[in-house]
Amino acid sequence: MDRDLKGKRPSFRPQKAGYNPYRLMLWIALIMAGIWVLMQIEGGEIKPVLEPTPTPTRIADSYIQEAQAYFQAGKLYDPDPPEPAPARNDAIDTYDRALQVDPSNAQAWAEKARIEAYSITMLSNDAERLTRLQEARNSIEKALELNPDDSTIRAIYAFVLDWYASSPLISDEERQNFLLEAESEAVRAYGLDPENGLALAYYAEVLLDQQKWSQAEQNAAKAVSISPDSMDAHRVYGTVLESLGQYNSAIKQYLRAAEINPNLTFLYVYIGRNYLSLKLFDQALEYFANAAEINKQLGVNNPIPNIEIAKTYAQQGEFFIAARNAENAVAFDPTNANTYGQLGIIYIRSRNYEGAMPVLKCAVLGCSAEENEVGGSAVEGLDMTNLTVAYYYVEYGTVLAFLSRPNQNYCSEAQSVLDQVRAAYPDDPILMSIVEDSEGICRQLGSTSSESPATTPEPALPTPTEEVGSSMAG
Repeated sequence: MDRDLKGKRPSFRPQKAGYNPYRLMLWIALIMAGIWVLMQIEGGEIKPVLEPTPTPTRIADSYIQEAQAYFQAGKLYDPDPPEPAPARNDAIDTYDRALQVDPSNAQAWAEKARIEAYSITMLSNDAERLTRLQEARNSIEKALELNPDDSTIRAIYAFVLDWYASSPLISDEERQNFLLEAESEAVRAYGLDPENGLALAYYAEVLLDQQKWSQAEQNAAKAVSISPDSMDAHRVYGTVLESLGQYNSAIKQYLRAAEINPNLTFLYVYIGRNYLSLKLFDQALEYFANAAEINKQLGVNNPIPNIEIAKTYAQQGEFFIAARNAENAVAFDPTNANTYGQLGIIYIRSRNYEGAMPVLKCAVLGCSAEENEVGGSAVEGLDMTNLTVAYYYVEYGTVLAFLSRPNQNYCSEAQSVLDQVRAAYPDDPILMSIVEDSEGICRQLGSTSSESPATTPEPALPTPTEEVGSSMAG
C-alpha cells in the first residue's frame, strides 16, 4: 500500500548544528574573563586559593599560654637558641610573638614587662641589666597606655620602676625619683583593688628599698596572707626578712616561692645565700647545685650558680674545687668580665697570685683572645659601677704591686688602677686600707735597690661578705 511521506526526508548521517550567535558571544565572554583573571593573578590583585596567607594564623592566646609555660619552666630568656630554631624559645620572645598578633593586649604587655624584669637575674653585668630593665619599662608603659586603670598593671609598673632604681648605673637623684614614682604607682594599684596581693607585695618591696623596714615587713606579711599562692608575694616577703637578718624565716618564704614556681633558678640562689649567712655550707651548696642543674636541663648557660658554688667552697678553704667551679662558670660565658673577677678573687684567696693577675686584668681592663689563657675569648673590662667591681679593681692593683720586683715593676699600672678606686670610693675604709697597703708596697720597692729586694706583704683579702658583693652583681 502506498503511503505519502510527509515532513523531513529521512537521513542516515548526523545533522550539523545551525549557527547560534548567542552561544558564540558566551564563549567569547568566558575566554575574556579567564584572561582577565590570569592578568589579575599575575599582577597580585587576586591570590591563588591555596597560597598561604601573609598574616599569622595562630591566635595570640596560644602564644600567651606557651609563654606562661616557658616562665613556669624557668626559661625566661635564652640568648642562644639551638640551631636551626627560627626564633628563641623562651618566655620573653614568645610574648613578643603574641603581641605581634594582638598588639592591643594590655595584660600581655604587662606580663612581658614582669618577666623582663625578673630575667635580669640571669644577666651578669650592670649594663645588660639596665638595658633589659629599660625594655621592661617600655613594655609596661605600653600596657598602661592601653589600660591605665588596671590594678595589676599599675602594680607591675611599680615593680619595674623599683628594680630600675636599683641599678648602679643611674644617679642618686634618679634613683630617688624612681623610688618615689614606684611608691606612688604601688599605692595607686592597691587603691584600685585592696585585695590585690601583688600590688601590696610590690609596695612592700618599694618600702624596703626606701629603708622603711617596719612598714615593708607589715605589708609583705599582709600580701602573703591575701595571696598565699603568689610566688611574687613570698619572694618579696623573703627579701624583706633577709634584709632584717631573719635568715631562717627568709628561707621558708623563698622555699614556698620555689614550690609555686619550682624552676626559677634565682630563688634557689637566694635560698643558698641565706644558708651561707647561717654558715650552713652543705645546705647552701645543695641549693646552688639545684640552680645549676635546672640551668643544665633548660640549656641555659647562666654562670651565677657555679660562681656561688665556687665562693662557698672558697669560704670553707676548699680553693682547688672553688677554682674549678669558677673556671666552669667562665666556660659557660667566656666573655663575661664579672666571672673573671670572681675567679681572680678565688685565686687570690688560694694565694695563686700569678694566676689571679691575668684574669683580673680581663675583668678590669679587658683582654684580647690571645691574652686570655682561661677563656680564650676577648673580654671587655668592667666599669667601676658597684662595690663588687671595686674589689676587682683594688685586688688587681694589689696583685700588681705584690708581684712587682726591681727588674719587673708593675707599680705604675697598679697605681693607675688604685687611683681609680680612691676616686670612686674615698670614704670606704676597707677599700682605702687596701689601697694604702698596696701603695706602701710600691713605695718600699722604689726605695729598695735591686741587689737587696724587699720582702713584700701578701695582698689584702676581702672578707667573705665583701667578696659576695651585691645580689644584683650576681
